[in-house]
Amino acid sequence: MSEAAASDDLPEAAPPDGTAAAQSAQSATATEAEPELGRPGRPFDRRAPYMMGLLGGLGLLSALAVGEVLISISSVIVQIVVALFIAAGLDPLVRLLERRGMRRSFAVLTVIVLVLAVLALFIFALAPVIADQVKAIGRNAPDWLHHLQNNRRIRDLDDQYHVIDRVQDFVTGGDFVSRVFGGVVGVGLAVLGALANTFVITVMTLYFLASFKTIKGAIYRLAPASRRPRVTKLGDRVFEGIGGYVSGAFLIALCAGVTSLGLLLVIGMSRYAVALAFVVMVTDVIPMIGATIGAVVVTLICLSNGVETAVISAIWYIAYQQFENYVIYPRVMSRSVEIPGVLTVIAALVGASLLGVVGALLAIPTAAAILMLVREVFVRAQDER
Repeated sequence: MSEAAASDDLPEAAPPDGTAAAQSAQSATATEAEPELGRPGRPFDRRAPYMMGLLGGLGLLSALAVGEVLISISSVIVQIVVALFIAAGLDPLVRLLERRGMRRSFAVLTVIVLVLAVLALFIFALAPVIADQVKAIGRNAPDWLHHLQNNRRIRDLDDQYHVIDRVQDFVTGGDFVSRVFGGVVGVGLAVLGALANTFVITVMTLYFLASFKTIKGAIYRLAPASRRPRVTKLGDRVFEGIGGYVSGAFLIALCAGVTSLGLLLVIGMSRYAVALAFVVMVTDVIPMIGATIGAVVVTLICLSNGVETAVISAIWYIAYQQFENYVIYPRVMSRSVEIPGVLTVIAALVGASLLGVVGALLAIPTAAAILMLVREVFVRAQDER
C-alpha cells in the first residue's frame, strides 16, 4: 500500500514543474516579441486640462475658419437661397400642369420656356421703354422741383431748410452719376454685377425647378429611416407654404402693377406709365413698406402734371392698399402661410436688418415654416407629456 501511495504521489508532484516550465516559456516568448523601440504607453487622458484646452482651441480655430469661409461666399449662398425660393414658387405651376394630365418633364419644360419667354419679353420690349421713361424723368426732374417752389407752403419750408435747392444741385450736377455709382467704372461694374446675378439666379432657378423632387428627396434622406415619413410630410408642407407665398406675392405685385398702369393712362401720365407701373410692381413685392414706397414715388412724379393729378393718385393708392390688404392679400395667402400679423412685422424687420430687401422678402415664408414646425413638433410633443 505504501508503494502504491508513493506511486500515486508522483503524478501530483509533476504539475508544479510543468507550470514553471510553461511560465518560463511564455516569458521567453514575451521577451522575444518585445518591439525594438519599446512598448507604447497608456493613451493620453482626454479629460486632462492640457488635452481639453488643445481640443477646445482647435475647435475654436475650425469654427472661425468655417465662419470666414461662409462670410466670403455669403453672396453665393444668398443667390442659392433666392433661386430655391423662386423654384419653390414656380413648382405649384408645374404641379398644376401635372394635375391636368401633363408629365412632369413636359410640365417643367413648359414652365421653363414660359419663364424664359417672359424674361426675353421684358428685356427686348419693356426694358428700352422703361429706360427711355427713366431718362425722361431725370430730364424733367429740375422743372418739377422748380414748380414745387411756386407752392407757398413748400417755398416756406424750402426757405427754412433749403431742401429743394440741395436736391436740384444733386440732380443737375455733373457728378450726379459719379456720386450715385462711383463714376463710369462704377456704373459698368454695377450693371455687369446686376446682369451676372440675374443670370446666375435664373440658371440656378431652372436647375432647381427641373430637379426639385430629387433635391427634396436628398434632403429627406438625411433624416433617420424611422422618422423619414414624418419628416417628408413636414418638409412637403414647408415647401408648399414657401411656394404658395412666393407665387402669391408675385401675383399680388402683378395686380398692383397692372392697376397702376391703368390709373396712369387714365390720369394723363401715359408718358411715364410703363416705368412707374414697373416701379410699383417691384416695390409691392417688399413686405410692409413696399406698396407705400411705390405709391409715394408715383404721387410725387404726378405733381409734374398738376396738384389734382397727384391728389387723385394719392387717393387711389390709399384706397387700393386697403383693398389689397383686406381683400386680395388674405385670399391669395390664406392657403400658403399661417402667421400672425405681429410675427409678420417682426420677421420682416429682422430679415431686412440681416439681408436687406432680400431678407425682407424671404423672412415671412421662413417665419411661417418655423412656426409650423414649432406647432407640429415641439408643441405636440409638449401636449403628449
